Amino acid sequence: MTTSIIAGASGLVGTKILQQLCAQKKKVIALSRRPLANLPSHANEFVIDFDELIKDGILPECDHVFICLGTTIKIAGSQEQFRQVDFEYGLGIAKKASAAGAKTISLISSIGADSSSKNFYLKTKGELEEAIQKLGFTSVNIFRPSFLIGNGGRPRTMLEHAVMKIAKIMDVFFIGSTRKYKSVDAALLAKTMISKKHAKPGINYYFFDDLVK
Repeated sequence: MTTSIIAGASGLVGTKILQQLCAQKKKVIALSRRPLANLPSHANEFVIDFDELIKDGILPECDHVFICLGTTIKIAGSQEQFRQVDFEYGLGIAKKASAAGAKTISLISSIGADSSSKNFYLKTKGELEEAIQKLGFTSVNIFRPSFLIGNGGRPRTMLEHAVMKIAKIMDVFFIGSTRKYKSVDAALLAKTMISKKHAKPGINYYFFDDLVK
């Protein structure tokens, strides 16, 4: 049985992946800064300090890793702290997973990710994509969702809940080539990421129309 590691297991999408994998009775290891509440009974938990792990730590043996780490510049407090979470930690976990035997990696990136972008957020996402592609994984699955909606992860503010509702309303205007900008339900993204665990070798990109209904 393959073993999957989830980096960001307490986040919006990470929690969904954890729940769905455990429901399928798959072997899964949840990485977290602190013990997770409501951890599924047969899930394994690996509580870490990200800085210490990346410096000289090791991960348990695994076949696959989900990189679901992510924050916002507002929550992080600065561009530097945002980059630490979204780039340094993401890349560091990917390297450790590769060393632990992982052959496949699934990364949550963003629509518009581009290492040459003038937008700091999209530039950082693009740089992480490119850095991970150089690590030698047999399969690299990159998911580029637009605005994520759903419950789970950290508590959402009233404003964030309002924005989610507006996003669903705006979805009707995204047709044709702009469909990839439609909001994405976190549970559906998690389901799709799990379904693509055994994708073909190489670099595989997934957008809104690739979601598993």
